[in-house]
Amino acid sequence: MVCGPVPAGLWHNIGMKPRDTLQRFVFEHAAIRGEIVHLDSAWRAVLERHEYPPAVRNLLGELMAAAVLLSAMLKFSGSMILQIQGNGPVNLLVVESTSERTLRGMAQWSGELASMPFPQLVGQGKFVITIDPKEEGQRYQGIVSIEGETVSAALENYLVRSEQIDSRLWLAADTEQAAGMLLQKMPAGHDEDADLWQRTLHLGATITRDELLELPARDILHRLYHEEDLRLFEGEVVRFHCSCSRERVVNVLRMLGYDEVHSIITERSAVDVDCEFCNQHYRFDSVDVEQVFAATAPAAISPTRH
Repeated sequence: MVCGPVPAGLWHNIGMKPRDTLQRFVFEHAAIRGEIVHLDSAWRAVLERHEYPPAVRNLLGELMAAAVLLSAMLKFSGSMILQIQGNGPVNLLVVESTSERTLRGMAQWSGELASMPFPQLVGQGKFVITIDPKEEGQRYQGIVSIEGETVSAALENYLVRSEQIDSRLWLAADTEQAAGMLLQKMPAGHDEDADLWQRTLHLGATITRDELLELPARDILHRLYHEEDLRLFEGEVVRFHCSCSRERVVNVLRMLGYDEVHSIITERSAVDVDCEFCNQHYRFDSVDVEQVFAATAPAAISPTRH
């Protein structure tokens, strides 16, 4: 179902901004596509579980908006994981977005953080994007060095280097919401307006942070491209969801092995595991551990009758 095409002059304000929504759009007579995402309750669900300094919070919010925009390109059931690993005060940012439009994220930092530019916050390091199919297909991982003055610039660098896709990103986050807009130039068609891509980028660059956070997708597109013919697709709901579970922790314990886990029990009387994404706490005492490994022990062999 689509809302469009929307000819110039026929835009209208549809009222309250959609909550936690991804919306795609295309330019009707050019090989340009785009997406706009707004995260409200999904973003606040992350902030309710962690107290992040403002500098860390904003970086994580921008990366979460970017993850939704990029994962929308997946053509299969699975997830996309974005990681920024650096040697600066913010040493790790991780966001996972799935084809089911679920989202989770976390950050690690050290020391007191003052407001400073993105390159100083993360330092030198690498940008890692992992694409993980849910059932079949090969896991893919792309790694590039962190380059750029912002999260969006670092991602644009990755897309140009690894995907050979000319893309532009605008990202923003605060204490209540995170948002982003993506534009991509696709392989040219015969009827493409040769100047439209540069014109599109120039107009896109006029969007303000407040407009990106506050305006609905339809209003943003009207504000930027009311003279163009666009097709705006129906929104997809995005929600926070953490895939951690007691069963997954059990599998990790089994991978560690009985001796290693038993040594932790001897030293601490229990194995405590906290999910860094959602802060869920899992505790295993000695009885729990014995049950974990008893379930994997080979079944007794019945005597053979002759």
